[in-house]
Amino acid sequence: MATNNNIQQEEEESKKFVPSNEFVLQKHASFFDRNHDGLIYPWETFKGFRAIGSGIALSTVASLFINITLSGKTRPGKFPHLLFPIEIKNIQRGKHGSDTGVYDDQGRFVASKFEELIAKHAHTYPDAMTGKEVRELLRANRTGSFLNGWVGAMAEWLVLYNLAKDKRGLLTKDTIRDVYDGSLFERLEKEHSSSKKKHSSA
Repeated sequence: MATNNNIQQEEEESKKFVPSNEFVLQKHASFFDRNHDGLIYPWETFKGFRAIGSGIALSTVASLFINITLSGKTRPGKFPHLLFPIEIKNIQRGKHGSDTGVYDDQGRFVASKFEELIAKHAHTYPDAMTGKEVRELLRANRTGSFLNGWVGAMAEWLVLYNLAKDKRGLLTKDTIRDVYDGSLFERLEKEHSSSKKKHSSA
């Protein structure tokens, strides 16, 4: 019995999608792939947002907007799918206008672009951005169509700022760096889960 269970577990593990270490954008997106099959459905996006502390309304709107916007782009040559799945292996195809350029066209992290971003917009502190500076960043990078660029970038950065700012109201350089490879999402999930446990036991 134990052998059969081990075999079954190994088969399940082999079916899991493993994001690329080189193409960091895959790791960023994979947090929302809650069953690790390489596809992100709207309900998984919703669960991911809830896991990091977003409210029901924001999580609902974000899941619909993100999946409807990215599904077709990440499924090239395929018919539209009524459930709007996102294929993580093609997530780089979903890059929108008004982004920062920290991901290249293949979804790799560009360290020089990241350092340039911080140096250009972190005026008050060398290693953090205020809410005002985040808004300045959004204005400076605003390109492309309204729906494909501005809204996506605005939503990403404002959600990031509201969920991950520190007690001083600052979005630190380390926090911003961690969002690019998805490790920030994992940390926020642990913090949110721990906070819920404390409240439930109080």
